Amino acid sequence: SGTIDVEGAVAAMSEAMVLGPTGVSPAGSCGCGGSSQSANAESGVSASVRPSMADAPEGQNMVYALGNLSYDFGTEARRDSFKQLMPPVEINGDVVPANPYDARQLVAYLGENVSEARALTWTLNVELTPVYALEPTGAFGADLYGRLVEILAAEILGEGEEDHIQRVSIPGRLTGNTVRLFSGQVVPVLQLENPRGMYGWKHNALISQAAQAVSGRTSATADLETIQKNLRGFLDRVYYDLRNLGVLSSDRAVNFAATNAFQAAMVFSEALGGGMQLETIETEMSPFARADADAWDVKMKFFDPENTRRARRVYRFTVDVSELMPVTLGQVRSWTTAV
Repeated sequence: SGTIDVEGAVAAMSEAMVLGPTGVSPAGSCGCGGSSQSANAESGVSASVRPSMADAPEGQNMVYALGNLSYDFGTEARRDSFKQLMPPVEINGDVVPANPYDARQLVAYLGENVSEARALTWTLNVELTPVYALEPTGAFGADLYGRLVEILAAEILGEGEEDHIQRVSIPGRLTGNTVRLFSGQVVPVLQLENPRGMYGWKHNALISQAAQAVSGRTSATADLETIQKNLRGFLDRVYYDLRNLGVLSSDRAVNFAATNAFQAAMVFSEALGGGMQLETIETEMSPFARADADAWDVKMKFFDPENTRRARRVYRFTVDVSELMPVTLGQVRSWTTAV
């Protein structure tokens, strides 16, 4: 008759949604007319458990990575917002608009407006390549953002300055999420829970202090300059040649064992004082460990570059990486070996 029965149409759609489309069986049914319980019993799969509900192996989401701290804006709008909010600067007597890509200007702005640090995408870089997007969360979120600003301020100092930070250690957890950076690169998100284990390493100060302590020992045969050179070579070898993402248990053990240059210098005083240099770093699962530990033995072998026939000196750390913050177990052991 040209009229539409609205009430009848709504009732028909409601009935269709309740009953479901014709010929489609409910989830878990084989469609043969039998009961879903018998089908599940034959296949051995419970209808209440799906693969996506299975727990991931413990420790798979923990990260202890080394690198450099940087920042990203994500979008042009976010970058322009910083450009408008940052105060203009004076260069050679001329007042020019702020440049958010200038880390010094940005650090000065964030020092007075720490809350603005949340608007940035903080990244951990390895060789200028972003590998993680850092996301402080929880009760210590404000402290973590303040710590990131402090580390960035020390990174932009001159390389010869004592407070210059060359590397940072970042413990965190992978969330499974990703972030697209301004360049279009997509990186995983690393969640930061608290400031524990997040350090900025001042290599110049650490090397100077460690070299002074090593050269003062009676067993030291190398001069102060040689010891400093060996220490710097040790750090460069660890950070550049053995770089990793810090996801595997063995990688986290290596990163933690080689993080503290001052502690390493005290342990390796005999080798460094004798002019020896790092040759290899090996990791293997520790045969003995306490219950629920993920313990790894880190073996660092040193050699004499001027006398290859000299016996190697091996130092062994045992590191437990079962927690977000790794910890060393027992004492450092050392011995000599022919190869």
